[in-house]
Amino acid sequence: MKRRNFLQGTSVILLGSLAFGCRPQATPIKIELLKDSVPVQMVSKFRQEFSNPQAINFIPQARLKDLYNLLQRETENPEADQSLLQYLYNLLGWEKENAADQSRSDLVMIGDYWLTEAIQQGLVQPLDPKAWERWNQLPPQWQALVTRNRQGKLDPEGEVWGAPYRWGTTVIAYRRDQFESLGWTPQDWGDLWREEIRDRFSVLNSPRETIGLTLKKLGSSYNTTNLDQVDGLEEELRQLNRRVKLYDSDTYLKPLITGDTWLAVGWSTDFPEKFRRQHNIGVVVPASGTALWADVWVQPASEKPVSEIPLAQAWIDFCWRPEIATQMSLLTGTTSPIVVKMNPKDLPETLQTNPLLLPKAEILDRSEFLLPLEESTLKQYQSLWQEMRQKR
Repeated sequence: MKRRNFLQGTSVILLGSLAFGCRPQATPIKIELLKDSVPVQMVSKFRQEFSNPQAINFIPQARLKDLYNLLQRETENPEADQSLLQYLYNLLGWEKENAADQSRSDLVMIGDYWLTEAIQQGLVQPLDPKAWERWNQLPPQWQALVTRNRQGKLDPEGEVWGAPYRWGTTVIAYRRDQFESLGWTPQDWGDLWREEIRDRFSVLNSPRETIGLTLKKLGSSYNTTNLDQVDGLEEELRQLNRRVKLYDSDTYLKPLITGDTWLAVGWSTDFPEKFRRQHNIGVVVPASGTALWADVWVQPASEKPVSEIPLAQAWIDFCWRPEIATQMSLLTGTTSPIVVKMNPKDLPETLQTNPLLLPKAEILDRSEFLLPLEESTLKQYQSLWQEMRQKR
């Protein structure tokens, strides 16, 4: 599952970067990222633009959760693991201060889900969008996602806490063979309530996602702050619960492949083109709008702002170059936010005609990021979720 499980042996890659990396006269940067989220072609091109490409170390991690845990460790215990690093630097004859610099990350990729908590816990520090050439090329929805106050809440007068790198959607995937016999294909959330697929589909094991798609069916928002005011919500959830076969956020692909389910609600990154062709799977972004997610670059809290780290600043802007953004979108099965505002004529045809990577503008306009909610509202979602699951 692309957003959850990958990679063993990250430490080997890190030690390799140390052993063959820059010498003391260079100022290296370290970028922690999710494995397979940055194409090797992008890394190579970025390195080629600098006289000392070894000064840039990209360290892949297995899961987004691992990246957030790393962010916590670095901020809460910046001296962790210094002994091994210092030993290696001593072997190479490097200075102590260079070892300390190398031990800390300059940029870390995290999911937007963790941004609120990272700000509240003081794990990250604000960035300076004035230093970015292409910040204004991002769509307003993506700018607003990372503009927050010190409590992690969205605030148009707040500071910018992250640089959006890529995004994706919650989608409906279905077995083409089964739906050919039914004579129709899913197009929107309301199709989950159709009697023909009772006990034949899975939804995500997530209150925000599953209650959210029900809210969209009813014409409301994923980020509704008072569920009691949504007419018919509880009954719609009861009806959905009677029809769903399983709630699963981790292994829902397996029953879809084997035919135990005919349809699955999941994340767009879990359905690359090769997988869809191999298993005859169709995927649709619901017409009434869906949930969006984003991965963003953040800077761990430290004394040095990212504006004083030229290579880190350059990397963020590099990711937003139109030609790089389109390449990343085609190679990773996710989409750069820059692509949304580009002239369609400037996009490769394979990107223009891929509704999974670039949904229709009207669908995207109806879609929403899962925004931070007040604790009392989250408890309301959780309470309704538990009540629904208990009544079968």
